[in-house]
Amino acid sequence: MRRPNIVFIVADDLGYADLGCYGGRDAGFGKVSPVLDAMAARGLRFTQGYANSPVCSPTRFALMTARWQYRLRGAAEEPINSRSRGSATLGLPPEHPTLPSLLREAGYRTALIGKWHLGYPPHFGPLRSGYESFFGPMSGGVDYFTHADSSGTHDLWVGEERQVEEGYLTDLITERAVDWIARTAQDEAPLFLSLHYTAPHWPWETRDDRALKVEGSLFHLAGGNVETYRRMIHHMDEGIGSVLQALQQAGRLDDTLVVFTSDNGGERFSDNWPLVGGKMDLTEGGIRVPYIAQWPRVIAPGGVSSQHCLTMDWSATMLAAAGVAAHADWPLDGVSLLPVLRDPAATFARPMGWRMKHREQRAWRDGRWKYLRVDGHDYLFDIEADERERANRGPYEGERLERMRQAWEDWQATLPALPADATVSLGYGAKDMPQR
Repeated sequence: MRRPNIVFIVADDLGYADLGCYGGRDAGFGKVSPVLDAMAARGLRFTQGYANSPVCSPTRFALMTARWQYRLRGAAEEPINSRSRGSATLGLPPEHPTLPSLLREAGYRTALIGKWHLGYPPHFGPLRSGYESFFGPMSGGVDYFTHADSSGTHDLWVGEERQVEEGYLTDLITERAVDWIARTAQDEAPLFLSLHYTAPHWPWETRDDRALKVEGSLFHLAGGNVETYRRMIHHMDEGIGSVLQALQQAGRLDDTLVVFTSDNGGERFSDNWPLVGGKMDLTEGGIRVPYIAQWPRVIAPGGVSSQHCLTMDWSATMLAAAGVAAHADWPLDGVSLLPVLRDPAATFARPMGWRMKHREQRAWRDGRWKYLRVDGHDYLFDIEADERERANRGPYEGERLERMRQAWEDWQATLPALPADATVSLGYGAKDMPQR
């Protein structure tokens, strides 16, 4: 079997409608995402793709393991924060099989270029979880120019050595990815590249904002605007174009599965229309994200799929595409989307569940229906008819609501309980800006 190269691109806090191909509006400078829009035209775009969590690091646990993130203690943090540096429990255990470790064992060359956010050395790190090489930040968010995290600690690494390097982080990530492809593609082995941009996560800095001094914390509560945010997306989009060009120049593009998504829904400047909510919310705006897949040898151009799917399903798909089985002791919860890549009309039932300590949220999506609990209130929504989750059907369809609630309870019973000491890290609240 021919094993494809795989490039897994993850944006950070990108909203559902931020890209032109998802209905996003042009910026003052023009098209925000022409490269990704063209990639969607050449491949397959999903309209019902979901993140495993509405916040960064839990989704990344699921991405790495192709399993419910709730199975691991570190993923109970919402999210892992810089105060956990030195913790031996809040991270991805090196002994757990991962997407890169399974691919590496099967002969793939593996690299993570970009954000890790799954625990700190010496207990955790990309090189301990299947990657041959790593360049990027270990924490959740860093300044694009100083490369310091929210505690002020320098957080740019090559492997497990700190790296002091001048430049705008989005561009540095792109440059490293292009270089890695050029060097590694000379081997006959297939490639697996995790390309995890920090864009368009705060602080709100474009390539031209080197002189900007972020006031207060990196949450940048007194700065930013929609135009700056769109420019940050555009810088990432340009970088993705350079990576695709590098694959083309290496003669690898036609046989490469390239997947693009976001780790969760959009933050304060994002466009999630027509969805409500955003990062940290289990309303649709917090968990429904862009999904684009390109694979010239397999995926016909111009496809659109309504298949329900989660981040970890992409990880299962990549293993299936490579012909790599899961470890017997760690069976996958993710489901392969290969049949959908070959035929977008070939959809299948995919119930999906979420839980959050923040606001005691829970959600269950099955078919067109969604059960949601926020702040102790239960809701039932027909998502096909009401994507904005404004028309609560719960009071009128009590039996359906109870079935959905019980389905969530049954799913929840198969997972470890939420740890009492799990933390919720909110960057801002109503005192900083009006809430949704």
